[in-house]
Amino acid sequence: MEKFFKLKENGTTVSTEIVAGLTTFFAMAYIIMVNPSMLAMSGMPWGAVFLATIIASVIGTLVMGLYANVPYALAPGMGLNAFFVYTVVFGLGFTWQEALAMVFICGIVNILITVTKIRKLIIKSIPESLQNAIGGGIGIFIAYIGVKNAGLLSFTSDPGHNVVLESGTVISDSSVVPEIVALNNPGVWLGLIGILITVLLIVLKVKGAIFISIVATTIIGIPMGLTTIGADSISFSEAVSQLPQTFGAAFNPGLTSLFSDPAKIPLVLMTIFAFSLSDVFDTIGTFIGTGRKSGIFTEEDQKALETGSGFKSKMDKALFADTIATSIGAVLGTSNTTTYVESAAGIGAGGRTGLTSVVISILFVISAFFAPFISAVPAQATAPALIIVGVMMLSAFKDIEWNDLEVAIPAFFAGIFMALCYNISYGIAGGFIFYCIVKVVTGKAKEIHPIMWVSTALFILNFIILANI
Repeated sequence: MEKFFKLKENGTTVSTEIVAGLTTFFAMAYIIMVNPSMLAMSGMPWGAVFLATIIASVIGTLVMGLYANVPYALAPGMGLNAFFVYTVVFGLGFTWQEALAMVFICGIVNILITVTKIRKLIIKSIPESLQNAIGGGIGIFIAYIGVKNAGLLSFTSDPGHNVVLESGTVISDSSVVPEIVALNNPGVWLGLIGILITVLLIVLKVKGAIFISIVATTIIGIPMGLTTIGADSISFSEAVSQLPQTFGAAFNPGLTSLFSDPAKIPLVLMTIFAFSLSDVFDTIGTFIGTGRKSGIFTEEDQKALETGSGFKSKMDKALFADTIATSIGAVLGTSNTTTYVESAAGIGAGGRTGLTSVVISILFVISAFFAPFISAVPAQATAPALIIVGVMMLSAFKDIEWNDLEVAIPAFFAGIFMALCYNISYGIAGGFIFYCIVKVVTGKAKEIHPIMWVSTALFILNFIILANI
């Protein structure tokens, strides 16, 4: 194990990697129940999606751990599954089988741009100031997810500014104002207790602090009635019996009907483009944001990425592992499988090698049989871990020259704007767009890498497409 994962070389131990794997898993375990519930709105069988979610997560995370030897976990992405249901199926009228076919094609496109080194060129083209901004921005983004999951925020919108979808989902406009909730709810108190425990353990430098805080908060939640065995689940055998309904549906009837209407082909291609762009930059942002700060992707590794051929660097291998997961997930019956930003929780707990990912994969396998028990861990127990890890990642901002507005303006949109939009890709898009604008108006357009021009144009095109579909 030492020889395979190079634990000493990466400054870690088996016990640390196991704790890191447990930490990441429980920080992202919500997807096991949430993804099936989300995709079931489109007509997909809950049990089949439940199993597809787990299998896709296991395969993608194992490849990440065994091939790339980095501590990242993969699972169907939140946001991308919402786009699958609300935009592609509800909004555009495609069947869920056709939507799966689009996800499969998106995965193939991502594999091609990885094999042809386009992803590598994109990473090389991003200025260091923007890379630091992305790192710090992901810290804010993760912390914001934690604050929301802890139940500390409520949102108020003006009357008449809401749109209620058939599913019951409410969409509001910019009149929404967040505020702290009243401290009269057991869930809020459990979240605050969890934050306090985590902060104390971290400050006192207790080994395994983040995981210990998750366990302690979960136990405290039992007498409060918040740690309960999940009811929204079905047996493993029932899920297995439903899996054939989604397995291969991306091909038949998905692909066979997707291109049957020539008039719809432009819309199909634009939708696949939207899927792919978000998937690609979410992953790049996660790797840049967490890998640079933690040292998982060292300077030597980044040089190997820039100058080497084939898949020799960790980043090369990690990008490839991420790309194949999307197509595998689509074949099984789930939306885009991507690298999870919650992996930062395990990295914050000391995870440095692929052993962390192997532990996460094993836990996903176990969850197939014990989903109600896994889901018993309340969101308030894992939320503090995300908040603390977010705080740790903010140090990336210190290397940005905030007193230089030419640097500060693109950094703001790449970092702070990311959390405000609740989307990694949109933050990166904002940073890219304003970086190009600032360089052009200051007469420094020659400093813009050609790949930055192309990426910025694609982001603008994507916004235009989303505004018209």
